[in-house]
Amino acid sequence: MDWINDQIIRLAQSSLPPGAELVMMEDPPNEYAIYPQDLSGDGIPELTVVYRLDNELYVHILQYRHIGWMIAAAAKGEGYGVMELTAAPVTTRMVNNLIIKWRTGEELSRRAVYEWSTIGFRNIVPDDEELETRAISLYPGAEKMIGGTKYGYINGIGTMVIPPRYDYAQDFQTNGLAIVSNGDGNGLINTMGNYFVRPIYNFISPFSEGRAVVIDEKGKYRLMNDSGDLVTSKGYSYMADILDGRAMVNNQQADGKTVYGYIDRSGKEVIPLRYEDASDFANRHATVKIKDNEFALIRHDGSKEAEYHFPFVGVLGDGLLPFQQDAGGKYGYINEKGTVKIEPKYSTAFPFQNGRAIVNNAADFGSEYGLIDTKGNVVIQTIYNDLMDIGQQRYAVGKAIKPDEPYLGSLYAIFDSDGKRLTDFIYTDVQHFRKGLASVSDGKKTFFINTNGQPAPGYPQFEGSGTLKLEDDLIQVNIDQRIKYASRSGRIVWEPNTVIPLRLPYFVREHKYKPNKDYVVYYPAVEGLSNPAAQERLNETLKVMSQVKPIPGDEQLGYTYSGDFDVTFFHKNLLEIEMTGYNYPAGAAHGMPTQVYAHINVTSGDMFTLKDLFKANSNYVKVLSDIIGEQIKTDPQYDYVFPDTYKGIKPDQPFFMTQDALHLYFEPYEIAPYAAGFPTFTIPFSEIMSIIDERGDFWRSFHP
Repeated sequence: MDWINDQIIRLAQSSLPPGAELVMMEDPPNEYAIYPQDLSGDGIPELTVVYRLDNELYVHILQYRHIGWMIAAAAKGEGYGVMELTAAPVTTRMVNNLIIKWRTGEELSRRAVYEWSTIGFRNIVPDDEELETRAISLYPGAEKMIGGTKYGYINGIGTMVIPPRYDYAQDFQTNGLAIVSNGDGNGLINTMGNYFVRPIYNFISPFSEGRAVVIDEKGKYRLMNDSGDLVTSKGYSYMADILDGRAMVNNQQADGKTVYGYIDRSGKEVIPLRYEDASDFANRHATVKIKDNEFALIRHDGSKEAEYHFPFVGVLGDGLLPFQQDAGGKYGYINEKGTVKIEPKYSTAFPFQNGRAIVNNAADFGSEYGLIDTKGNVVIQTIYNDLMDIGQQRYAVGKAIKPDEPYLGSLYAIFDSDGKRLTDFIYTDVQHFRKGLASVSDGKKTFFINTNGQPAPGYPQFEGSGTLKLEDDLIQVNIDQRIKYASRSGRIVWEPNTVIPLRLPYFVREHKYKPNKDYVVYYPAVEGLSNPAAQERLNETLKVMSQVKPIPGDEQLGYTYSGDFDVTFFHKNLLEIEMTGYNYPAGAAHGMPTQVYAHINVTSGDMFTLKDLFKANSNYVKVLSDIIGEQIKTDPQYDYVFPDTYKGIKPDQPFFMTQDALHLYFEPYEIAPYAAGFPTFTIPFSEIMSIIDERGDFWRSFHP
């Protein structure tokens, strides 16, 4: 095949999953099974690649899009070799089909004719057993390793095809791009794992109408197209997603006043920033606040459809808008002309959707939710602790687990849009319908329900509380803060590792402790120590540090707690494990995070403290305190520290290590606002070598 040059071979090789190799053809011999041909009918050749992985054959199609080469379709092959690879218009005269003759035995072969369509990539040869095929799909998965938890992507058969190298990874979107985080930034990758947009942004939203909102290094909101280019000429204080061809934006002026307006998909300000508040566009209309007691319904071009003189007017839905007739008063609904259609009598009123609106009748921020129709008739009584529109004209209606403590949560039943209750109040969690199914949990199992509210036949159930998401090939199972993937039959095809290899014979094993549905901890155990008693003592200490403690099993806790760990550093004999937790009291504005580190000598099982790093009588507390005090005074990144709160460090100040520096940190609220997290100060070892005990066990555990 003279047209298979080195560049095409390199492209094919770069698309292979780790450990895979290109397959050689039988005819012509000594040629790779690579075939450029137009298979989509767009006049641009795709590249067919056949490869071997774990003694199995696979074929995938590389397609060039404006964002680069991507894997667009894939299938599992047969046999052990490729006798013939070509293309011809078999099923239609307009588009080529891929034809592969697979070697299945010494004198046996099977010819497959592949049709590539919207339903996938499949063998359509009559009388032959159909190959296992799939449309290309990649799914994020996390693995623990030295240096922390990293994310990569598996394919539809559970093979990690994009290695775990990202700090966080989101689903691939329909444009073939996925948002990933690395270091301090967010970027976009294509289906081959290559950066399409480098991780330089503080935030990237999922694409909406071909555009994504990003936050740049200055904290400004910008609009990006799906070529990775910024289309806005300037940044904004805030930007919502593009909806209905418009994105709501705002800027804070010098006088502190915030003004709102709209941009289009090209980034042009099509409606000037002149409003005091604004909603997203829907059906080419949006509600804006002009000034106190003056709202307007505007069209796509910014012209007024109507004007309203009320203290509040909400979002248009089904021809009605929520409103307040008096400041601080009850809510009702007006029509587009401003005529009152449902008298104000609710403490909260949400926009109408599909002829129904959720309202609340309770006073003082209580919960008495119900459902009404466009005439104000009660469809579901306003007596419930919670009520959610979950799609498919279905509602999840919640009764308080403890009526005298409603903030502890709800048990849900499924109702239809006519107010008929379809199930008992048995679900602890209900998600929105997607593809006709909704994920639910009853506290013991997690499964799909159909629109009748009943377990969906033909789909598996999983032990534990969490959520399920039906993907193209697989079911994403997110239970107890771990994501794994299962086939439609319930067979687990991929799950995260529970063993982190260090250096023979040492490794860290993950254990799970879940005594109560609201309390789950993943804690570490170090194994491979030569002294079993020292290993047992060490692991008991790690359990205590991880908050593994007696918790009542059947009681409703007044909080939720989750704990996890990472191996953040391992060099020579020093193992550093970070243990994190999050305690969220029911009804609180936010929870309280915790963070502790264990610094372990794996040869002895001993655990080091901060003072072990320094010479005796070195006065390390004052030296380190002075360095941090100077950083607070001179480094602008620490402007958030509360004035006059820093008084120095403690002898047992929390810390962690990297190869070249000591890092000291403070608890939330200790010297800075909650939003600052754990204020951390980095001190290179080169600055404090005069007080480090270079002959001490701590220093020598990770230095020659």
